[in-house]
Amino acid sequence: MKHIPIEDSLDLHSFLPRDVGSVVSEYLDEARRRGFREVRLIHGKGRGVRRAEVRRLLAGDSRIADFFDAPPQRGGFGATVVVLKLEP
Repeated sequence: MKHIPIEDSLDLHSFLPRDVGSVVSEYLDEARRRGFREVRLIHGKGRGVRRAEVRRLLAGDSRIADFFDAPPQRGGFGATVVVLKLEP
């Protein structure tokens, strides 16, 4: 088990592909609990495999209001900005 500091971004490079889904889910839960409205998931540019996996996970998630490529100064194609729904 790895301790992840909850900040406004999460770098996924150090996680195994099989762990990305659970890491992202737990991170989003905690980010919402802490009141973050927007976070950034850094998946890297590469061949786009991890980006596609992250986007697939986000697409079906009821906690997500929107997501999109980060602006160039925040990672561009190598990061996804996630807008979270407020907790009820």
